[in-house]
Amino acid sequence: MALKEGYVTTIKKSKPGCYVIIGCDRGGKYRGTSVPLSEGKRMSGSRLVNCPFQMLGKKKVGKPWKVEIKDVSHNHEPSSDMSGHPFCRRFSKEEVLSIKQMTMAGIPPRQILTSLRQSNSNCKAIARTVYNAKAAIKKKVLVGRTMIEALFDELGQGVFTFDIKRDGNGHLTHLFFAHPSSIALTKSYSYVFVMDCTYKTNKYKMPLIDIVGVSSFNGSFYSFFAFMQKEEEGDYVWALERFKAILGPDQQPSVILLDRELALMNAIEVVFRGTTNILYESCFNEAWQRLQIDYKEKEFVRNYIKNTWLLFKEKFVKAWTGNHLHFGNRVTSRTEGAHAMLKRYLTISTGNFHEELVTHVSIFALSELLKQYELSTSSLLDPCRSQFSNTMALPCAHFMQNMRGEPLLLSDIHPQSQWRIDIRSFNMDGGVNTNGSDIESLLKKFHDKYKCMPLGQREDSQKQIAQLINAEIPLTLEPTIQPHKG
Repeated sequence: MALKEGYVTTIKKSKPGCYVIIGCDRGGKYRGTSVPLSEGKRMSGSRLVNCPFQMLGKKKVGKPWKVEIKDVSHNHEPSSDMSGHPFCRRFSKEEVLSIKQMTMAGIPPRQILTSLRQSNSNCKAIARTVYNAKAAIKKKVLVGRTMIEALFDELGQGVFTFDIKRDGNGHLTHLFFAHPSSIALTKSYSYVFVMDCTYKTNKYKMPLIDIVGVSSFNGSFYSFFAFMQKEEEGDYVWALERFKAILGPDQQPSVILLDRELALMNAIEVVFRGTTNILYESCFNEAWQRLQIDYKEKEFVRNYIKNTWLLFKEKFVKAWTGNHLHFGNRVTSRTEGAHAMLKRYLTISTGNFHEELVTHVSIFALSELLKQYELSTSSLLDPCRSQFSNTMALPCAHFMQNMRGEPLLLSDIHPQSQWRIDIRSFNMDGGVNTNGSDIESLLKKFHDKYKCMPLGQREDSQKQIAQLINAEIPLTLEPTIQPHKG
């Protein structure tokens, strides 16, 4: 009845089986801090206006309930919009479950609220109601754990490979993590990677570096992610060393593409000495546009190009980069697209010149070979400079022209090429082998040796294992908030 009249009544006080006091939800006075609302730092108010409406229900043993109306009046006007009353904004159990599922899926509060309103036209909830519900769900999920402890548990349950670094006070400064499927792809396609940082992904303002690989189909995949305290050479070295552990001691990328981040370029030189790091071509285009704009100031332009870009000409000018195996990747748009995602088999007719390659080589490689085949039949074919073969690891138009119509053979594609899909095998265990043998093989060796130990040595071994198992994990605190440039 009260809702129909624009009022909301709630239980103010009760004792089961004895009495219940019902009053207006705007009854009573604000009981916050000792500082009055008018003197607070923020301009705020209270919905409580000490409304006098009150009803009393009593029950004596063996007798029915009696209702006594203390005051039937209200000292405020009825509400035209009931969303101003917290009671009307409450969620049902089904809605709370739906909020929990959408929260776990990473859906933002505004979209959660829209979904709830679409499924229930009478929903009076506001954005703050959703935030409060999310906070309650978060508290329940943590079960007394800190945020960092919950994070480590989630990474462990997801079989992620991860590593951390703390400062002297125990605060987390670096976090590296990679999914098992990402590790499998990284080991299989370890030739070309694109690396870049993105910002505004966490409340601690830590830059997030992610590295994106390239598959046989010229598609992108995430290799790893790392939150870092800063963007200095030491931070990048720490992340790249973990990346190197994933690849294994005998592997390193052929090419890493990046923007003109000097600290990252130096870190690559330290960790991957044999890897070529290439600056994306748009950097050179931007410099060239600046040259056009400032053409009259020749000395200034010459100095700018000389001091800023020509130092790294081997890393972005095609005359040099054309000698490195980069599979046609010369820009960092892969990571830019990956950043956008973080913040939110085709068939072709190619004739019979490469029938033996079908089902053995990726479709992207077949399409590139078709372009070269068509170019080989053209009269406009330039002299061979081997750039296509050097950068793509595929036969070029000149090679096909010299074959005089003979079909390409599978032997013309290197068996360890990026584009071979018939020799790919993915180990999804997600393990990172940093010392030459995994934990299972170590345990097996120990078990075999344990059988031959005398009793005293067995007891000592058991004590050492117990110490390892019962050792306390160092306390890790949340990161401190860092300024960033994004």
